[in-house]
Amino acid sequence: MPYASIEDLPPPIREYLPPHAREIYRAAFNHAWGEYTDRGEQREEIAHRVAWAAVKHRYRKKGRAWVPL
Repeated sequence: MPYASIEDLPPPIREYLPPHAREIYRAAFNHAWGEYTDRGEQREEIAHRVAWAAVKHRYRKKGRAWVPL
């Protein structure tokens, strides 16, 4: 289900991603959720994968932190 705010994101995402990356994740997830309505049970998994891909276009993991590219 789409996320209304970044506070609604799963705990690991809220705890480890910087605020801007959380916004990217939320926006990408919500967009993918709307795009993949025909995927049934796979819809949520696909939306999470799309969201992570969007984050990885702008951030990379350095040690335990996510930093801008």
